[in-house]
Amino acid sequence: MLTPARIPLPLWIWLVLALGGNCLGATGPTPKLVTAIHAHPGSRAVAADGQSSEALRLEMRWHGERCQVRLKNTGTTPVRVQEVILFDLGHALAGETPIYAEGFQMLSQTAGTLAKPTDVGSYTDRDHYRLPERPGFRTVYGMLMLSPADADRILIGFASCRRFNGKFHLNGERLQAVLETENLELAPGQTWEMEDLIVLADPARDRLLERLTQALNRHHPRLRHDPVPTGWCSWYCFGPGVTARNIADNLDWIATNLPALRYIQIDDGYQPWMGDWLDSGKAFGGDVRGMLRDIRQRGFEPALWVAPFIASEQSRLFREHPDWFVKGDDGAPLRSDHVGFGGWRLGPWYALDGTHPAAQHWLEELFRTLRRDWGCTYFKLDATYWGALPKGHRYDPQATRIEAYRRGMEAIRRGAGDALIMGCNHPIWPSLGLVHASRSSLDIERSWASFTSIGRENLLRGWQNGRLWWNDPDCVVLHDGGSRDVMDAGGRPTTTGKVPDAEYQFHATLIYATGGMVLSGDDLTQITSRRTQMLKKLVPATGRCARFADENFTTGITSLPGRDMISFFNWSDAPVTRVVRLPRKSRLTDYWTGESLGVFSGEYRLDQLPGRSARLIEARPVTH
Repeated sequence: MLTPARIPLPLWIWLVLALGGNCLGATGPTPKLVTAIHAHPGSRAVAADGQSSEALRLEMRWHGERCQVRLKNTGTTPVRVQEVILFDLGHALAGETPIYAEGFQMLSQTAGTLAKPTDVGSYTDRDHYRLPERPGFRTVYGMLMLSPADADRILIGFASCRRFNGKFHLNGERLQAVLETENLELAPGQTWEMEDLIVLADPARDRLLERLTQALNRHHPRLRHDPVPTGWCSWYCFGPGVTARNIADNLDWIATNLPALRYIQIDDGYQPWMGDWLDSGKAFGGDVRGMLRDIRQRGFEPALWVAPFIASEQSRLFREHPDWFVKGDDGAPLRSDHVGFGGWRLGPWYALDGTHPAAQHWLEELFRTLRRDWGCTYFKLDATYWGALPKGHRYDPQATRIEAYRRGMEAIRRGAGDALIMGCNHPIWPSLGLVHASRSSLDIERSWASFTSIGRENLLRGWQNGRLWWNDPDCVVLHDGGSRDVMDAGGRPTTTGKVPDAEYQFHATLIYATGGMVLSGDDLTQITSRRTQMLKKLVPATGRCARFADENFTTGITSLPGRDMISFFNWSDAPVTRVVRLPRKSRLTDYWTGESLGVFSGEYRLDQLPGRSARLIEARPVTH
């Protein structure tokens, strides 16, 4: 194994270390942490218990801001590799340094500071999904942004996720970058091409994230499906008890009032058990295909919720093909609640093995049938995290869980053809290049707490929208009510109740600011006229997330042809004043009410914005 002292560094890295010169696109001297990472202290391959790592040769070659990583077995016997540590160092940053990092799973994000990380989502990787953490460290995945005081921001990320899962361990003193190798066997003379690491420095958050997406797109080209999807979803008003009459009544309303809601999504409730997706059971009179056909005949696009990687024990799929599932140490199918979260309905779930040829064939034929024979043109793929279930044994013993997931998803894509694929409850980095759209938050509830918590989740991921995929900020809900049988992604019943009009406007403004998908989650036969007008103004979606000065998300600007849309948010209970600088003389109009606010230049000051409220202002340049 190469030790840090034996790893050859390019001459320019030595010069940076010595002189602290400009590099990596930063506007000032390169931060010391960046130069330290380029020296990759503590880099090593860790062999599985009881095996020697002396034959493992780790090569790390820098190409500007990108590090290419290879691991070779130079010995004469196979070695099982537990993990590869790319660097392990004292970061020398203040414990108060703000951070933002991704989670492995969609529901998990991390903010706060190096010394005191905070959870953004409610269902974390470490607690809810029981992914292990190194003692004394917080573990985050994919990317990590550090924002030291009076210095450039630093972004460290993995530019690919083809085979190995990349993560970071951090605390107030140390920082480690690690690739999981899952105790796979590296044969004598064999070389693994690992995932690329990138290290960026820049004072501007948006520029850093733009450069990250460019690096990711080079390895995982974005799947495009235009325009931004819009539609209606049955879940947040009817839950798993949705009926044909519910769908038909809302379809009538949409056809009459807002036909731009293109996709009509039946979201769960049609299948008797998880896994039996072609058996509609008693739902829709046993004829979900007839319901989908009616949607299509009315000129709309049938959309269907499917959880392709899971099955209930009672399902025909599981009973007839138990060999297609991830196995435990005893050789029997592994219950997911033995290694993590067991599922929120009809569980505990078992995870389909994406490396099994027969399972791949089944996935491909399932989605070919749903696309060709059932006519579905949109699939919301839920619970896809279980396709990358940690631990267990798979048909291909040399495949990582990332490869298992990606092989299964590629089979789905082959079968789905030109249909839109949206990922939900999915592993974020492993889904790169495999989905057209990505849920970016927890499930919505009709409450102020939900509007703010998932609103923040969505805005923190706004940089992904239109760059990696279309973000799905979850449904817009503008009407009180909905099924009390609905459960969120963590298995909790959702709540309903009277929500003040200002809070609904906050929610609608936030959905607009995300620039992502717009799916109504209301029983539209009950919605009021004012809320109908608000919903109409959300369609079509802009496709662009608003740009904010910082992660407080108080004032955002969405630049559109011929106008700027300014989103003002008050996340607190007390009135606040918001100020925005106008780049040109502009005529301002309240977007929701249509009220003319006058012509302004220089800056616009919004005094006494009430607590728990938002305004959306349209600014059009005045040319005379």
